[in-house]
Amino acid sequence: MQKLMKRAAALILCLWVLPAGVFGEAREGEDYSVSFEGIKTGIVNARTAVHDPSIIAADGRYYIFGSHMTAASSENLRGWDRIGNGYSPDNRVWGNLFAEGSHVFDWAGSSSSTVPTDDGAVHVWAPDVIWNPVMGKYMMYYCTSSTWNASSICFGLSDTIEGPYEWQATLICSGFDKTNIDRTNVSEYVDEDWAKTYFTLAGGYNYQNWPNAIDPGLFFDADGRFWMVYGSWSGGIFLLELDPATGLVIHPEADKANRVDPYFGRHLFGGNHQSMEGPYVQYDPEAGYYYLFVSYGGLSAHGGYQIRVFRSETPEGPYLDMNGEQPNRRGGHANFGLKLSGNYNLPSLRQAYMATGHNSALIDGDGRRYVCFHSRFNNGTESFQPIVKQYALNAEGWPCVLPFATRGETLEDAWTAEDVAGRWFVINQGTEINDVIAEPVIRYLRTDGSVGAAEGDAGTWALREGSHFVTLTLDGVTYSGVVCRMQDEGGTPVTVFSAVGENMSVWGVKYEE
Repeated sequence: MQKLMKRAAALILCLWVLPAGVFGEAREGEDYSVSFEGIKTGIVNARTAVHDPSIIAADGRYYIFGSHMTAASSENLRGWDRIGNGYSPDNRVWGNLFAEGSHVFDWAGSSSSTVPTDDGAVHVWAPDVIWNPVMGKYMMYYCTSSTWNASSICFGLSDTIEGPYEWQATLICSGFDKTNIDRTNVSEYVDEDWAKTYFTLAGGYNYQNWPNAIDPGLFFDADGRFWMVYGSWSGGIFLLELDPATGLVIHPEADKANRVDPYFGRHLFGGNHQSMEGPYVQYDPEAGYYYLFVSYGGLSAHGGYQIRVFRSETPEGPYLDMNGEQPNRRGGHANFGLKLSGNYNLPSLRQAYMATGHNSALIDGDGRRYVCFHSRFNNGTESFQPIVKQYALNAEGWPCVLPFATRGETLEDAWTAEDVAGRWFVINQGTEINDVIAEPVIRYLRTDGSVGAAEGDAGTWALREGSHFVTLTLDGVTYSGVVCRMQDEGGTPVTVFSAVGENMSVWGVKYEE
C-alpha cells in the first residue's frame, strides 16, 4: 500500500476548484492518478485555536480546555468561541494563578520556580476537566513545566464549568535531582533509599525510567474509582489512583514485579524517551473496554504527530493493541498501537491535515462517540485548530474514526451492496512516524464483492447483513470497520468507510456521480 500511496502522491493533481460539478475522468481500468477536480472544498471554521484540547459536555454545550490557559465553548462541535484568554491574571477560567499564595509555580512553570523556565516565560499546559459527583464540583488537572522534564501536576476546583478553578494542591513533580529533591513532596511518600532509584549515577533525574509529570487525563472506572493517567516521552505513561473526596493522589504500595512505584504509580508502558504523550482513557460501558489513546511523534507540523489507541478490560491494564501487544523499552514503537489518524489528504480538504494529535474523547448523552484533537496543516506554518470527529466501534470493538469533522451524522443499518458499490478515494494511514502525507488512491468496490485497482484486482469487501459493519481485504490486509453517510469539509453529502486492521486505519470517500 505504501508503494501505491507514493505513486499516487507523485501523480496527484491538486486542482482545488470551488464549484461542484463533474468528477475526475478516471474510470476502472484507466488512469488512476487522483484528481479532486470539481469537488467543492471547505475547512472547519473553529474561530479560535486551542492546543491539546480536552473535551467535556456540560450545561447543554461542549467545552474544550487547552494549553496556555485557553478554553472555548461550542454548540455544534465545529465553531468554537474562546472563553479563556491565556496567561492573564484576569483569566476567568483558571482564576488568578499568579496571585500570592497560590503556589502553582513553586516547583516549575515560571521564572520564579525552583526550576526556572528556560525562556523566562510562564508554561501551563494540557489541562483535563471532569465533573466529580462525589464533590459536586468540576475539577481541572493541569501541568506546569520549566524544561522538557522538570514539571508538576496541579489541580483546581470550580462550582461551574467555566470556572474559575481555584488552585488546591501540587500532586507530583518530575525532573528533580539530588540537589533539589527536598523542594518537592517526594519524601512524603518514599524513603531516602527508594528515592535513589530516581537518579542516574551522576545524580541527575533518570528520565529514561521515570515520567515527565505532564498531560494528565482523568476518568472514573466502572466501579466509581477515580484515576489519572499521565506522562510524556521520558519514562513513558503512568497511572495513579485519586481520592474522589479530595482530588489527591492515593499513593500505592511499592510493587516492583508489577511496575508500581509508590510515588509515580503504575507504569503502563513506554520509556527510554520514546515519543509517546498526551494519554487519555475513555471507558466505554457498551464495549466493556478502557481505551487508552496516546500521541506518537513530535508535535510540529512535520514531526509525525499522530493518534494511537490501546485497550484493556481493567483500568490498570494491561493496555494492548490489535495484535495483543504493547510498546517495549528495547526497540522502536511505530508498529505498536492502532494508528487512528496522522497526516492525510482527502477530497474537499483545501490543504492536507498534519500532526493530528493530543486527543481527548467523549461519549455524548445520545451515545455518539467523539475524538477531539488539534491539527496542523500543510501550509508552511505551525498554525492549528481543534477538530472533533465522530468515531464508531467496529464489530470487534476497535475505534474507527470517520474521515471528516462531525456534523452530527448517524450510523445507519440495513446497507446494501448497491449502496456501497462505486468509485472510492481510499487512504491508508500506515504505521509510520514521519511527515509523509497519506494521499488517496482510487478503488472500485464492485457489487460482486471484489475491489478494482489500476492493475487488476486489489482485494475484496463485504457487508454484514442488516448492519453498518463492513470488512475489506486490501493489498493482503483485512480491515474491519463501518460505513456511514456524512458531509465532507465542503458540505457535500458523501458515503464513507473507516476500517482498521493490523494497527492501520483505512478511510474511503465516495461521491455520487
